Amino acid sequence: MNRLLPRALLAPAVVTLFLWMIVPLLMTIYFSLIRYNLLQPEISGFAGLENYQFFLTDPSFTAAVLNTLMLLGSVIVITVVGGVALALLIDEPFPGRSLVRILLISPFFVMPTVNALLWKHMMMNPIYGVLAQVWRFFGAQPVDWLTDVPLFSVIIMIAWQWLPFATLIFMTALQSMNREQLEAARMDGASYLQQLRYMVLPHLGRSIAVVVMIEMIFLMSVFAEIFTTTGGGPGDASTNVAFLIFKQALLNFDAGVASAGALFAVVLANIAAVFLIRMIGKNLD
Repeated sequence: MNRLLPRALLAPAVVTLFLWMIVPLLMTIYFSLIRYNLLQPEISGFAGLENYQFFLTDPSFTAAVLNTLMLLGSVIVITVVGGVALALLIDEPFPGRSLVRILLISPFFVMPTVNALLWKHMMMNPIYGVLAQVWRFFGAQPVDWLTDVPLFSVIIMIAWQWLPFATLIFMTALQSMNREQLEAARMDGASYLQQLRYMVLPHLGRSIAVVVMIEMIFLMSVFAEIFTTTGGGPGDASTNVAFLIFKQALLNFDAGVASAGALFAVVLANIAAVFLIRMIGKNLD
């Protein structure tokens, strides 16, 4: 009776959470196995693996996967390296440190669409953007970022927004570091790079793994920046898996193929996450 009552009270919440997760997944699997095109409602029935074959043989598929991996890897490297550097920089006390911390974190609260519009019109516009003015000041020809280097431009936008998140996590981790050990290492003659290599980075290992895992989950679904700035182009130059699924679902009205693409994205995210977490864990243990 003592055990039954707590379990009975927890059961509604557990069942609700289970249904919340499992029902959308089962519906996605179901739609991926049937013919379900909104423009051709008369064609229906069991499709087997045809939707998966159609999605995997799409001419844009290879470019979308490569762009997704490039975007994931680039943003994670920039945010982890830059986040550690910024966290170390503002970890030591200095006048105005609280204000600097708030200003550093503020880009993370900008909505993705606003972030994309800001970079598209204020920073990267080849005529009146800030970067174009800087190029002209040094006598260079302004770069049409969204046309010449569309994927790199998207990477810059997303890294700018996620860098504060990584900095915040690393800054919090540094607060829990044992200062007496650092002081003892300094007294024993350890250089700053030796302290960083053997004490600070191992201490940040778990935080780095958390940042990589969380960014991996959210960056797989990057869509607003691409839709707002490049529209996946020119051609497929900035199309990622999420945008390819959008094209199948809302431009081709093929819910079956889009569901197959969504399941492929889930598998790809899990493979990449396991690979990166293990790689980071081995390097920092």
